[in-house]
Amino acid sequence: MKELFTEMPKALADRMKVLEARDAKDRGDKTPALKRLRQIPPESGAVLATLAASAPEGTMLEIGTSGGYSALWLTLASRLRSEQFITYELLPEKAELARETFAKAEVEEYVDLVHGDARGHISDHESIAFCFLDSEKEMYEEFFELVVPKLIPGGLLVADNLISHKKELSKFLKLAHKDKTVDALILHVGKGLLLISKKAVK
Repeated sequence: MKELFTEMPKALADRMKVLEARDAKDRGDKTPALKRLRQIPPESGAVLATLAASAPEGTMLEIGTSGGYSALWLTLASRLRSEQFITYELLPEKAELARETFAKAEVEEYVDLVHGDARGHISDHESIAFCFLDSEKEMYEEFFELVVPKLIPGGLLVADNLISHKKELSKFLKLAHKDKTVDALILHVGKGLLLISKKAVK
């Protein structure tokens, strides 16, 4: 997977730096949670890109675009796979920022941004190969129930904040471990990524 990160396009790398600086400023200024970018750290982005690039053939989704930082990492996988992925953002101001991000990073051909509630769109996808979940935490269980039945064998659902929001997401984690159709493992990267893999049908 070496080619995934070598020769990263300058426009993409520059936009990543802009969003990283804004995220750091938001945290330093103690900006209210809903207005912050609340984006993943770079190490989580690298893991996401690697997982997405190695996922089986099928639809790639992201739930919770925010300013587009995690999506930039996923475009590296899309470019390698020669396909486009779909990202959903509910808040209009963040969707607008994400559109600006994709334009300035010159990655619009690899990502389709949908401004709207992903819960109304998951049923449109029959063969999900990869999905990154980073929405409001109270929605995680609902998204699990919507996405997992649509995952193809070997398909991946990756959820963020399983360490930073351990108590808040305890029911979600139990739901994942209880489901016999998937394997679930917490990766101690960044704020904690839960890696959920759909088992092959016997």
